Amino acid sequence: MARFQPVSSFQPVAEELVLLPLRFERTKDARFIVSNLVGDLITLSEQQLREVVSLNLDPGSDLYALASEKFLVMKKGSRASLQLLAMRLRSRMAFLQHPTQLHILVVTLRCEHSCPYCQVSRQSTDRGRYDMPWETAVRAVEVALSTPSKYIKLEFQGGEPLLNFELIERIVPHAKKRAKTLDKELQFVITTNLALLDEHVLAFCLTEDIQISTSLDGPADLHNRNRPRPGGNSHQLAIAGIRRAQAVLGKHRVGALMTTTEQSLGRVEEIVDEYIRLEMDGIFLRPLSPYGFAVKTKQFFRYDAGEWLRFYEQGLRYILKINRDGRYFPEFYAALILRRMLTDRRIGYVDLRSPAGIGLGALVYNYDGKVFASDEGRMLAEMGDRSFELGALEGATYVSLILSDKLVDMVSASLTQCAPQCSTCVFEPHCGADPVYHHATQGDPVGIKPLSEFCARQKGIMTLLMRLLEESPEDAAILRRWAA
Repeated sequence: MARFQPVSSFQPVAEELVLLPLRFERTKDARFIVSNLVGDLITLSEQQLREVVSLNLDPGSDLYALASEKFLVMKKGSRASLQLLAMRLRSRMAFLQHPTQLHILVVTLRCEHSCPYCQVSRQSTDRGRYDMPWETAVRAVEVALSTPSKYIKLEFQGGEPLLNFELIERIVPHAKKRAKTLDKELQFVITTNLALLDEHVLAFCLTEDIQISTSLDGPADLHNRNRPRPGGNSHQLAIAGIRRAQAVLGKHRVGALMTTTEQSLGRVEEIVDEYIRLEMDGIFLRPLSPYGFAVKTKQFFRYDAGEWLRFYEQGLRYILKINRDGRYFPEFYAALILRRMLTDRRIGYVDLRSPAGIGLGALVYNYDGKVFASDEGRMLAEMGDRSFELGALEGATYVSLILSDKLVDMVSASLTQCAPQCSTCVFEPHCGADPVYHHATQGDPVGIKPLSEFCARQKGIMTLLMRLLEESPEDAAILRRWAA
């Protein structure tokens, strides 16, 4: 009688497996990016993908372990994997439990700059009829504070909002008083070019705990060309304003955005260096949008998605070098996407949501009392297209705006999980719907994704991030830190 069982007795027993929902896309090197229901991403060879899809997996193999870990397969009858997937999906969709936290008040369309890519169709400084009246601002605050969310951000935009600063001075204490009675917590932001910043404005922002957001397109010659104003000194005023605001409010209370024009291409390292020189805490490399003067002056058509992606990759690799040299300095858009790719935490950025952030993520109250589902929708209205106008503040409530047939139809059509070309895209869990962009560029809120530059940019950035995560452990550690 043998004292030991044969070797075959100790080998793993083949289990009956079930294939879970997955998406895949071929890469340029003939491999495949594969994602599961919640967007966990791995790269497989064609043979490995065939083995996974056909469930031809040896329970003791590395591929079996990887496919199980990434929720591509599960044991038949097992509920644990489905429950964990459901929990993770619920976490990723948690933004739906916090509707409309961002409320934008367009306090004026007037501006003393004449930027050729201006998205909001600004008006000259002497046209006072483009200022928001006090009664309209009060009504906007009432609607904003009636949202279910406890935490609400009120952002003052223009034009140049400091041209109607008197309204901001009145509405901020009023909003705080009303918020206290409703047990709401408010955050305030003024989006300004800083040309009109003075000690009075800074003192008010310090007292009322208001953040500053501005524009900085790069070195002086580039910024002045992109953002002209009388005197040709927009860069000088922006730099001076940033430094003064940093000194008074703290560096963490001052942020800046850049916009990529045709003149920016080939100069991304200079642009990043300008942000480093000003001790900014990061940079958002942002393309032009198809609204306002950016279309009228044909600025939007002067480069395509491929040219911008080359600009972006050069910038991102340069930023990674800065981080390797010891300076923590993220590219903010990459950080947002990485947070989607590497974690299940909800993010506040409305452009990376499905259903889309229109209405549910933000509402915009125009100077004339009209309410829009997004800032871009408001920009389209200034061009004569009012497709994303939800109504007027007079007589409106938060519920009537959010449950309007127009917004319900928009949101229903924005689900990437079931949209053509999106539902099968490997990056779908990390992307978002942008119905305003596709309406503006293709005349349809869903859009034909293979013809969409929004889609090309999104997929290009995510493919680049996947490659960077695999290329270098040092860069991967930096990118994972950005996502933390």
